[in-house]
Amino acid sequence: MKPAEKAALLLERLRTKYPDARYELNWSTPYELLVATILAAQCTDERVNKVTAVVFPKYPGPQAIADADTAELEEDLKPTGFFKQKTKTVQAMSRALLADFDGEVPRTIEELVKLPGVARKTANVVLNTAFDIASGVIVDTHVSRVSQRLGLTKHDKPEAIEQDLMKLVPQDAWTFFGPATVLHGRYTCVAKKPKCDECLVKDICPRIGV
Repeated sequence: MKPAEKAALLLERLRTKYPDARYELNWSTPYELLVATILAAQCTDERVNKVTAVVFPKYPGPQAIADADTAELEEDLKPTGFFKQKTKTVQAMSRALLADFDGEVPRTIEELVKLPGVARKTANVVLNTAFDIASGVIVDTHVSRVSQRLGLTKHDKPEAIEQDLMKLVPQDAWTFFGPATVLHGRYTCVAKKPKCDECLVKDICPRIGV
């Protein structure tokens, strides 16, 4: 079966299993989603949500984070891991957002990736999730793993995987496909001991690398 056919079947079955798929970070503004996505690097969404439940009310908006005492913010972000770097990044991003965009999260990928700590994956999360803009396909570790195992890509780098997926998945489905594939990778096509018997595409998956 060709990759395009597999991608179409995967999309169809994801729509059935996860009709309301959403990225699992909690947020109430595009800025909060941007911060949460940065904090989620090498950290579970569940832990990030526990941290941001305290952090977002304490630091409401980019000005508050930009002006925050660095040591205190580091302590607040400590549970997310790599907290010194993450503190530095969210403060630098917030200052750049204030200086270059009047504190408003931009709605283009070209502008977003100019912000400190924001690469295509983070930008796509914000644009897809907060604005429903089909800027590209979210490619995190889960999407990478599913795409490789299913044979939708032969690449390892997220940017190259995204380019393959953008060719296989219709653009009007990008904002759904990313979050839904994340869920499939997080709960079924897991890194160790994938639950192949429960998989929604077990009949068409070559299980590459499994």
